Amino acid sequence: MTHELGAICATLRKGPHDVIDVGHSRIAHWRFGQGPDLLFVHGWPLHAATFRHLVPRLSARFSCHLIDLPGTGHTTSESDPPVGLREHAATVRRVVDELGLKRFAYVGHDSGGSAVRIAAKDDPRVAGMLLGNTEIPGHHPWLIETAMKGLRVLPGAVRLYGACLRMEWFRQSMFAFGAFFTHSRSVEGEFREWFVQPMLDAFPVLRGQMRLIQQFDPRVVDDLAEVHRHLKAPTLLIWGSADTLFPLEKAKAMVDQFRGGAEIRVISDAGLMGHEDRAEEFLAHAEPFLSRCFERARTEQLAS
Repeated sequence: MTHELGAICATLRKGPHDVIDVGHSRIAHWRFGQGPDLLFVHGWPLHAATFRHLVPRLSARFSCHLIDLPGTGHTTSESDPPVGLREHAATVRRVVDELGLKRFAYVGHDSGGSAVRIAAKDDPRVAGMLLGNTEIPGHHPWLIETAMKGLRVLPGAVRLYGACLRMEWFRQSMFAFGAFFTHSRSVEGEFREWFVQPMLDAFPVLRGQMRLIQQFDPRVVDDLAEVHRHLKAPTLLIWGSADTLFPLEKAKAMVDQFRGGAEIRVISDAGLMGHEDRAEEFLAHAEPFLSRCFERARTEQLAS
């Protein structure tokens, strides 16, 4: 069953199909389509709606499970839920367990791509991993380190950041979201409506998003090199060539780390958000890879 983009967006705005209790949070969960299971995990400062342009096509062949991580979107939590990369990985693994997924693939982007790699470690249920621009072991973007230190040390830093986000020039600068896209004007419009405006409208939303940066631990990123050696499922990296946060050449250098094999596909003139601003090109790489993952899984099951 194919879902139209307008209907998907309306559903994402209205609220989740159900919630998954993981103890510290009630995770908002949507399911679109039928077929082999895909679990989508978003990055920062996003929520499940960042995958809205991928679901219409993928839901024709797959069951697409979208979630809002703690501190984001429609998910509700205790006052201070765990939100580091390892903590998000534990949350994702709990979601998989609660959904009862037997064989599935991850689709992760940005910090969500790190969370799914950690969650997938030594998990035989994972048939494949599709990763959009995401953290690279040994690479620590100065923008992220500067934001992390500032938000931890400066009194009132979160409110100050929120005040700055109200200014268009700041939103489009490298200190906010200008580095996400090849054209800084792309920060306005849909991106602002879905992801920036909620932070401007409600301080708890802003605070929830900022907590990931405040608690970010670069050592967890470096540990991904060891995690990769435990990932048995095939992996596809889809990378925007113009990403200044996670450079393409550094991404290519980590391909050989993946035990289950990995390959990289490049979207020319795209930045961090290739799955948003170049969705059709992203899907052209993603759809056949995901199909091959489940064909391989069926072959292995029949052979066992």
